[in-house]
Order: sequence, then C-alpha cells, then structure tokens
Amino acid sequence: MPQADAAPAAPPAPGPPQPRFGLSAAPATLHTPRLRLEAPRPDHAEAFAAGVAASMASLAYVAWGLRPRSVEWARRFCEDDAISLAAGEDLAFHVFALADGAWVGRIDVHSNDFVACRGEIGYVGHQQRTGQGLMREAVLAVIDLCFSLGYERIEAMSDARNARALHFAEALGLQREGVLRRHERDPQGQLCDMVLYATLRPLGDEVRGLAAGPR
Repeated sequence: MPQADAAPAAPPAPGPPQPRFGLSAAPATLHTPRLRLEAPRPDHAEAFAAGVAASMASLAYVAWGLRPRSVEWARRFCEDDAISLAAGEDLAFHVFALADGAWVGRIDVHSNDFVACRGEIGYVGHQQRTGQGLMREAVLAVIDLCFSLGYERIEAMSDARNARALHFAEALGLQREGVLRRHERDPQGQLCDMVLYATLRPLGDEVRGLAAGPR
C-alpha cells in the first residue's frame, strides 16, 4: 500500500525577544553650548556631594536627597553608576557649566527595555543654578542622544504633588499621558500617585544636533 506523506515538521518555537539596540555606542562626554556632560567618575564625588548638600530644599521627593551626603557616599554612588554604564544597563551623566566648571546636576536613563526601546529619564539639579535653563539644555541633549542610540520612547515619572518637577517635564516638551494611582512609595514610605510623561523619537526627522566629545 502507498504510504502517506509524513506530516510537515512544526516550525521551531520562537525564542525570547532579542534586544533591538544597546548602549555600547554611548559617548562618555557630551557638549552643549553652555555645558559639558560627563559619564560618572569617582572624581565627581566632591562636587556631587556639595551640590546635594546645597539643594536639600528641592530634593524632598528624592529618596537619597533627604539628608546631606558625604563625599564617600557620593564616590560609591558614582562608582555604581560607572559599573551600570560599563555593563550597558543604564546611562548617566554629571553636568558641569563650561563657564566656571561648576556642578549643575545629574541625569540618568534607567529602567531600560531594550526590546521595546524605551527608558525612564531622571534628573536632579543644583538649586543655585535654577532659572538659567541649564538643566533643560542638558536633559534635551541626553534625550537626543537616546534617540540617536535607538530609543523609541523616553518616559519621566514624577510624584503628583511635586509641582516643580511637573512644570519641568512640561518645559522639556514631554507629553503628560496620565496618572498612575498609588503607584510607588514616597521617601516617607507612603503610597503616592505618579504622573507619567513621555516623548517619542521623531519619525522621519533628525533629532537636535549635539556634539559628542572623546570617549
């Protein structure tokens, strides 16, 4: 008797989603017209600790900003940032003014999803440097860098009570997408609402130009 043809083999099961991009091409230095952004190094610790101490009044919603920090703490913080950066997990920069070399703030991009091509940006600025547009200039440069690396979406989350942070996100041009109710614990351990902002990579357009210094 003629034999029936064997059933076709089932297609292989799909593997886990693969990352669409990585951070290996991220520069260690960025320049803007008024600023120099540097990937964290231990020698940033003294300026970082001094900036935190001078900005306590504006850091009420930042868990590590509730009390003055030592230079040793800041050094470990910078070392941890450098380890995450070297591992390709996060981006981070300390921001310095070109005019006088002073520390202006810190920016990081964390909670990265390299399959969905998104990350969350965070930032703190020196209180004595507010009102000059310096942190806005720096954050926009980092967002541009993210889009050039392959991000499709950058998010920012702020405590719904933090009016200053909400205003800053809107000044960056981020779009308010909604409120996540009882989403996180605040630095005092209480559940709080978080406002979600986001910006998307422009389609078919070039992002704002920025200058990358030597790596």
